Amino acid sequence: MKPLISKHFKSRLPSVIRQAQITFSKRKDKSKIKVINVAIGNVSLPIHPKMFKCMSELGTHHFSDGVLKYTPSVGLQETRDAFINIISADIGFSADNLNCLITDGGSQAMEIMLLGVCGPSSKRKILLLDPAYTNYIEIGKRLNIPIITSERLLKDDGTFEEFNLSSIENYIKLEKPSALLLIPYDNPTGQLLKRNDLIKLAKLCVKYNLWLVSDEAYRGLSFKNYSSSSSLWSLTEKEVIGITGRRISIESSSKVWNACGLRIGALVTDNYKFHGKAVSEYTANLCANSIGQKIFGVLAKENVKDLKIWIESQRDYYKRIMIDLRLDLLKYMPGLIVTFPEASIYLIIDFRNITEKNFSAIDFVTFCAKKGEVYVDGDYYTLLMAPMERFYKNPNKGKTQLRLAMVESVDMIKKIPKVLSSLFSSYLV
Repeated sequence: MKPLISKHFKSRLPSVIRQAQITFSKRKDKSKIKVINVAIGNVSLPIHPKMFKCMSELGTHHFSDGVLKYTPSVGLQETRDAFINIISADIGFSADNLNCLITDGGSQAMEIMLLGVCGPSSKRKILLLDPAYTNYIEIGKRLNIPIITSERLLKDDGTFEEFNLSSIENYIKLEKPSALLLIPYDNPTGQLLKRNDLIKLAKLCVKYNLWLVSDEAYRGLSFKNYSSSSSLWSLTEKEVIGITGRRISIESSSKVWNACGLRIGALVTDNYKFHGKAVSEYTANLCANSIGQKIFGVLAKENVKDLKIWIESQRDYYKRIMIDLRLDLLKYMPGLIVTFPEASIYLIIDFRNITEKNFSAIDFVTFCAKKGEVYVDGDYYTLLMAPMERFYKNPNKGKTQLRLAMVESVDMIKKIPKVLSSLFSSYLV
């Protein structure tokens, strides 16, 4: 007789964004296959030069005595200042009134936020716009918190439906959530939340006494010329009376700053009481890792002009490669639905118009990872992607859709249309 595994553990599946990678790792012939892995937002660009310099000098300047202690649970002051400095640079005004808790990555900030606005095993709900980043749904399951969603459908022209304000208001009245979660620079859709829509949604939060939570991991990566920011930190009391004290953002070093492996994130709020209780909750985790905090903390002293230059360089890079990839995908696979790059680092593709109704994106991803190989430019390739099905709360949605992350080298990304079309043809045989 062996000890029992919990019911929760028995039900768990690997994250849909890592499933392809796990499957490929079990291949016996993997050494001969070149992998284009666009399943996960694992950015492969260099980190900011000041961060790199700090990383190179860690043993000399910060830990020369070989001692590596805990930091305060709230995080090092310079790391907190770094996030506040970045928000100020992004938004264009002082963010000194904001409260910042440093966490081990944005995902842990998500968990602390959900504990704060809903509570574990609570009837209190959080409302997301569907499809949404899978971690919110998965962490919700872990904490037994009800996740409810308002659907956006992908249209044949590659755009997602704009949300219906009256429909969302009716949904709020019916479901009575504690918070509305937005991803304005959206993962997974790549959609950019318009400022006017942000204001309307913020007013709903005030009207029905909801927390307004914004995942701002991709803030700065917007490719459409809207006149103002889509960040919740750009909202003013003049625009939305009563918005102060109900705002929470999820921040990350992973994306715009290209430091996925640092695992440094932050939970930022303009509600001092919420912040204090978040720190109390986080004391059970002791603290975020001290080395990562030191590396990211150098951005606290970076001037606004230089931060803006860095953000613009990242924005220009992603915009260029995403537009080019979209055009090439449509060229190689006519009839394929490909989303327009508005924000973040993702494109969604939909096969529904070029395949049978029973086509399964999950099955296709599994095929590519398990045995897919195509000969292109003198080498064998396969492609790892993320099925969209589990980005939707409704299990019947997204069955023909995949998400592509712009995280490989430019040369590799240029090969995607040819590799994808060949793998698709092989799969259909």
